[in-house]
Amino acid sequence: MGGVGEPGPREGSAQPGAPLPTFCWEQIRAHDQPGDKWLVIERRVYDISRWAQRHPGGSRLIGHHGAEDATDAFRAFHQDLNFVRKFLQPLLIGELAPEEPSQDGPLNAQLVEDFRALHQAAEDMKLFDASPTFFAFLLGHILAMEAQSWCLQHDLGHASIFKKSRWNHVAQKFVMGQLKGFSAHWWNFRHFQHHAKPNIFHKDPDVTVAPVFLLGESSVEYGKKKRRYLPYNQQHLYFFLIGPPLLTLVNFEVENLAYMLVCMQWADLLWAASFYARFFLSYLPFYGVPGVLLFFVAVRVLESHWFVWITQMNHIPKEIGHEKHRDWASSQLAATCNVEPSLFTNWFSGHLNFQIEHHLFPRMPRHNYSRVAPLVKSLCAKHGLSYEVKPFLTALVDIVRSLKKSGDIWLDAYLHQ
Repeated sequence: MGGVGEPGPREGSAQPGAPLPTFCWEQIRAHDQPGDKWLVIERRVYDISRWAQRHPGGSRLIGHHGAEDATDAFRAFHQDLNFVRKFLQPLLIGELAPEEPSQDGPLNAQLVEDFRALHQAAEDMKLFDASPTFFAFLLGHILAMEAQSWCLQHDLGHASIFKKSRWNHVAQKFVMGQLKGFSAHWWNFRHFQHHAKPNIFHKDPDVTVAPVFLLGESSVEYGKKKRRYLPYNQQHLYFFLIGPPLLTLVNFEVENLAYMLVCMQWADLLWAASFYARFFLSYLPFYGVPGVLLFFVAVRVLESHWFVWITQMNHIPKEIGHEKHRDWASSQLAATCNVEPSLFTNWFSGHLNFQIEHHLFPRMPRHNYSRVAPLVKSLCAKHGLSYEVKPFLTALVDIVRSLKKSGDIWLDAYLHQ
């Protein structure tokens, strides 16, 4: 290949004005190792090996796209692309050779092109512009019903409700820290990985739950290896005991505190401390120490039930497994489904019943999901992709069905393979 030269992963960026070296996918594929990461954005090749540790979204998030075309993920997560490109420029080491396709592997080039056209149409329709009035009313609603504050902090993490991202981040710190007692940095570190690689083991924290629960492909793997740490064929039953009741009370509390201490997020720690101070000082005169502790546990268990059922009804019943290196639209559609909209469902789920639209366009304010949904349905129909919509109760029951199915698959592989 004429003009192809492969500098080492730490030799620096391409020289300004000099012709860019060209690379083929076979060369790029080799650079997906710890400390050696390349990725492709808009047909340009970047060496992020050293810079990944300084990535504002965390090294894991950007590292999950190592040796891939990350163009659609880049556009999905960043609001001001021109601003972000300034950080990418020093990392530029070359570009794809002209004869190379924009995506590696047997991907549907027409689907990628059509999705990018859909993304541009959504931008032209201003569907990524948030309505301050909507979120002002929502904040008032949340201050009256704090259990729903997961929804607002979720939106603040994704969408730019304020014109200045700095104020958006401050608002998220307030809602996440003062109203919920958790770290905004921890939540973004965890949740953005889920959006980047939904339902992918070791990249999506929400499904990397073995050995407590086995989901998707892990069922066969554990069965073949004769691993039996728990009675997985009964996991759909013990799920009710340790899943919804304990996620925020135990798992999130421990993981959140460990993250703040290890990553030295002292500002987030102060925000979280302000929540606990407000909570205990408010109720201590009425209930005493034992009563306040019991009340705190009751609140966490209640919101944990809401969180697990609402967030997982769109994901656990879908495909769960190892990295398939799909294009952005295909990977998001394979891992998500919608729940039939209604006034109650939209309110109760915080519009997360539109999970397909939420995953395809994570920066889009949720009040616009219903407007972009017809365009997404048309895209899916054109390319023969599944656009699954379930009744609300069916979606909840499917969580249990999926756990039972995975447990039965594990038992069959454990006994017979």
